[in-house]
Amino acid sequence: MQQRHSKLKTQNSDTPIIPTAVITPTFRNLPPASPISCQDQQWSPLFSRLAMDWQEIYSNWVLIPPRPVAIVHFLGGAFVGTAPHLTYRVLLESLAKGGYGIVATPFVNTFDHAAIARQALLSYERAMDYLQQRVLRRPDLPVYGLGHSMGCKLHLLINSVYEEERTGNVLISFNNYPARRSIPFLDQVFQAAPTLAVEFTPSPEETNQLVQEYYKVPHNLLIRFTNDTIDQTQSLAAVITKRFPDRTQLNVLPGTHLTPMTQDVNWKAGTEFTPLDALGQFVRQGALRDLRQLDRQVRLWLDERTNH
Repeated sequence: MQQRHSKLKTQNSDTPIIPTAVITPTFRNLPPASPISCQDQQWSPLFSRLAMDWQEIYSNWVLIPPRPVAIVHFLGGAFVGTAPHLTYRVLLESLAKGGYGIVATPFVNTFDHAAIARQALLSYERAMDYLQQRVLRRPDLPVYGLGHSMGCKLHLLINSVYEEERTGNVLISFNNYPARRSIPFLDQVFQAAPTLAVEFTPSPEETNQLVQEYYKVPHNLLIRFTNDTIDQTQSLAAVITKRFPDRTQLNVLPGTHLTPMTQDVNWKAGTEFTPLDALGQFVRQGALRDLRQLDRQVRLWLDERTNH
């Protein structure tokens, strides 16, 4: 069993920036923590027949095409990340149709983002161990991280604290605001109780320091949208570019913070085509156009780094 230790230290001290309990080493070949959703003997035949069906493995939602060229580990935004196979279905299924195996790890949002990142990594590793032993049998497959909003922060923590190999990361609409700005009505709570100490772990400042000093993934695609008022990708790009100046790409695309979650809703007009129907079709087509452009940019970047 291979033990992987974190090298996380502060600049002037041997004390970790985040609590020791959070950076406990992870392990490969972990024993199962909970039963998988399908019987072992049914899994391989199921993949051969229904290769594009979502399956749940160790709490991950997995979508594997017949001959995957790479694996994409997906982490979504706060709250919507609890069911990524539903909230990000169109984007993830499009990537799977392009030959990319998807492992989407749900998580429940808390103030302890470091613990969420660790649990997400453990869950992903269990699923990957199972897939490699029973389905893929290709340890040489490239692995990419794909994150949206808070999912970007989780990938940054994973690849700054743990020795987790990634061919590259795609980080969309990065958000690293403090708790009082991220959570509705928390600012009013602070005003009523100014001595209350509530903040994410690690804090936004600690997260930036971690990335600046320890982030290990050289190839990065950062994406921000033109109409996204809570995006902080520009500041993240400045930090990562300092570490990997020639291998960090920043793209600005039309869309909003919610573009990655766009669903292809079939708008059905009534017996008569009304102005409301016209507006609905217009909004739907615009949202899908932005999503398709996002999908093309992500696929192009992945394809350039993956041997097909």
